[in-house]
Amino acid sequence: MAEVQKDTLGSREDTLRFLDMVSLFGTQAMIALGKMVNPATGKAEKNMPAARLFIDMLEMLDRKTKGNLNGDESKLLQATLTDLRLMFVEESREGQRTKDEGQKPAEQNPSSSPSS
Repeated sequence: MAEVQKDTLGSREDTLRFLDMVSLFGTQAMIALGKMVNPATGKAEKNMPAARLFIDMLEMLDRKTKGNLNGDESKLLQATLTDLRLMFVEESREGQRTKDEGQKPAEQNPSSSPSS
């Protein structure tokens, strides 16, 4: 069974580092989802594979640290994952909708349709 960390100075520092890491991955995922401006380009750009990668890394952290996080760590990780998953689904649907609209079959020419 996993050993739970005691509240020591080292674990407080580790908690801060863990919270920073979750925030970093969350921010990178939001940039990749186009929800935040990319500081390198100054534009909001979507990169769904990169967003999926950051979400996957947070999910892996969730699995690997199960039962070994304090309340604050667990709450932030779960809230971040929930928000990112919802945003990812929304952006995926929007991307699919845009793709579908671009591939609509050509409408019939009204002059070629039968008259009533």
